[in-house]
Amino acid sequence: MNAQTQQNLTKNQSLVMNALSNAHQPLQVYRALEKLVEYGLVHRLESLNAFVACTHTQAECCSSHHGTVAFAICESCGQVTEFHDHEIDHRLERWVKDSKFKAEKTTIEIRGLCAACSA
Repeated sequence: MNAQTQQNLTKNQSLVMNALSNAHQPLQVYRALEKLVEYGLVHRLESLNAFVACTHTQAECCSSHHGTVAFAICESCGQVTEFHDHEIDHRLERWVKDSKFKAEKTTIEIRGLCAACSA
């Protein structure tokens, strides 16, 4: 890769490129991400087509334990805050049960401005 191309890479692209360059063997980045999501260690932000690490401790970090995953995403600075509201969990579970809907995954994303950016 020439120097000009390398300068044009985003931070994420550079990190992935460095990991691939230093691996000395093929890496399956998407499969690794899928497994991390499956283990509840990483969450996919649907609206951004991006991934973030789960903010729960290792013992809590399983989607079956902490219920519905919700994120507040700042449109200005890009900060992502993960949170859970058990009341919302219970209401959604009740709706799913009452509707006989077979839910596979629920993710709530709230987009707007964080406290710092809206000040």
